[in-house]
Amino acid sequence: MARTSCAPPADGLTTPQLTPPAPTRIAVGTAAFRHANAALFAAGFASFAILYCVQPLLPVFAADFGVSAAESSLALSVSTAALAVSLLVASSLSEALGRKPLMVASLAASAALTLLSAAAPDWTSLLILRVLTGLALGGVPAVAMAYAGEEMHARGMPLSMGLIVGGNALGGMTGRLVAGTIADFAPWQAAMAAIAGIAVVATLLFWRSLPASRHFVRQPLELTGLVRSLLMHRRDLGLVLLFAEAFLLMGSFVTIYNYAAFRLLAPPFELSQALASTISVIYLTGIVSSTWAGALAGRLGRRHLLWIGIAIMLAGLLLTLADDLALFVFGVIATTCGFFAAHSVASGWVGYRARSAKAQAAALYLFLYYLGSSIVGTSGGLFYAHAGWTGVVAFTSTLTFVALLIALRLTRIAPLPP
Repeated sequence: MARTSCAPPADGLTTPQLTPPAPTRIAVGTAAFRHANAALFAAGFASFAILYCVQPLLPVFAADFGVSAAESSLALSVSTAALAVSLLVASSLSEALGRKPLMVASLAASAALTLLSAAAPDWTSLLILRVLTGLALGGVPAVAMAYAGEEMHARGMPLSMGLIVGGNALGGMTGRLVAGTIADFAPWQAAMAAIAGIAVVATLLFWRSLPASRHFVRQPLELTGLVRSLLMHRRDLGLVLLFAEAFLLMGSFVTIYNYAAFRLLAPPFELSQALASTISVIYLTGIVSSTWAGALAGRLGRRHLLWIGIAIMLAGLLLTLADDLALFVFGVIATTCGFFAAHSVASGWVGYRARSAKAQAAALYLFLYYLGSSIVGTSGGLFYAHAGWTGVVAFTSTLTFVALLIALRLTRIAPLPP
């Protein structure tokens, strides 16, 4: 109900004046709720389709540009490295520029840069455009979550966050599958142009559907406060270990998918480019395992579920050494399920353990998450060049084993006081 106030007018008479009510949050079941969730899903879908569409194209880049497997992985690694850096400042930029305007600009710029990538005349130009794409994409993930936190009703918050993550997973899979399939019948430039077209449609849907912010309060841009908040988290050993997990687990996971296509195109499998690209469908099992982990965490506890997920991931990595295609695929499935279960637990644990500056803690986790994707993902190519798939598995298994030791150490970290 609107509030009234009695302010004496110029003629001395007292008349009631209406004070506008505070804006309500977007409620479950309303048209605004449906539109907002469709927009947030589209943003996650487009950003990850753009980011990961180059992964199945790495063997094609290696052949067309005459680069090694490790060098070809830079098409993905430079983007994730740029995204990692961009994430640290994007949330602060959105405080000054607004949530929706920054996300629209980020999606439009990344779609345009992807289209330009399809016309890249040489390898260096392509890498420069991928760096710029990563920087542009930094304005989507954290800002979308901030928008949902401000605008959505508490009852609808889990669904909105789930749709953002689901859009990420489905977009990453679709980008890989579409690009890899098209590249089997047409030049890789056509694959990149197709992804750019999908991103343009998703951007228009996002722009038209997302309701304007009603609870956003513009703040001055202050990067010094951001740096102080980021450094504060180094005092908590539990958070530091969780940040290390992000680097090791994502790095190992992306490395497997980076070079899986090389493995499937070579003997003994010798699959076509299109069939090799279907390995990305396994990514969907991550949605199931992350949901399962979230439900199971309440029973087993984060401390135990984290190391269990990592152990499953490690077992899956070792299974991919088999020359039997069914065992290889099963190994990738186990690796994917274990990774997403562990990542779901670790990322949620960061949000719980950070008692202040939670957004900065999440940004640090994501920074190391994507930095691991960049550094480890490219380093894995050196092992592939020297020892083939066996070298890749030896490298990632070692990192995953270290992650398992860290997870076991986390079981002995004292819980925070209530």
